[in-house]
Amino acid sequence: MRFVSWNLRNYLLTAVTPEPRAAHDTKPKPAEDVAAVTRILKELKPDVLGVSEIGGPEDLAALQARLKEAGFDLPHREHVIAADRVRHLGLLSRFPITARQSQTSLSYLHDETRLPVQRGFLDVTLQITPSYQLRCVGVHLKSRLATPEADENLMRRNEAHLLRLHTDTILTADPETNLLVYGDFNDTRDQPSIRAIPGPRGAQNYLTAITPADTRGDRWTYFYPAAETYSRIDYFFASRSLMPEVEEEQCTIYSGPDWFTASDHRALCFVLTPREKQPRVRKTEGR
Repeated sequence: MRFVSWNLRNYLLTAVTPEPRAAHDTKPKPAEDVAAVTRILKELKPDVLGVSEIGGPEDLAALQARLKEAGFDLPHREHVIAADRVRHLGLLSRFPITARQSQTSLSYLHDETRLPVQRGFLDVTLQITPSYQLRCVGVHLKSRLATPEADENLMRRNEAHLLRLHTDTILTADPETNLLVYGDFNDTRDQPSIRAIPGPRGAQNYLTAITPADTRGDRWTYFYPAAETYSRIDYFFASRSLMPEVEEEQCTIYSGPDWFTASDHRALCFVLTPREKQPRVRKTEGR
């Protein structure tokens, strides 16, 4: 099973352009960029696609239609709108969605101001086989852009803390959950926001960071043209139950020549071979 995670860089207004033009200089994604996204996804052949920076439900539906026309039918979808009214989270899947528990109204207290998790957390359970489920939590943490509300680093740390609490809730309720956390975390591995997400090493609820690489062995996922810097800010994290099924050597980062036409992020591909688990047998007290 192939899961692709990708920040699509303003995949906005790709179905229809409203009149008058949307506020705060929101612009339609150029047709050339949209075509590059479709070409790359056709090459990657995802069974599940998790995206960030997608526009409204019509943009996700348009992407779904373009992929179907290209030969990839991902009929099941989830679209999450939270405090950010422009850029959202989306998921397309070949597998049925059996549960939807996306979080759209989470918030935290900063000084005396309550701030929202801007994009929320996408949370769905997929039925991969009749007896195998995969729970997917998608994120797009606070951007690196400065905002008047608060320091962007502190905002990102608070969002990461709430993400950790959310995954703890999932894994405490059922430690055997096959849990995949993915998306654009907008920080590098050495920063507090990313260090908080895995949890204590060795704990039952620990999440392992998967480290895909491109064909040259490079692991960066994002290019910032203004500073000409390359950094790894997009991740996969897997639960302890899921780790034995991860094909780490097959997890890759797309590095084709048209990647920057499509986005300033490179697509990440996660490969999983589901293995049926033996049902747990509860011990009973002897007489």
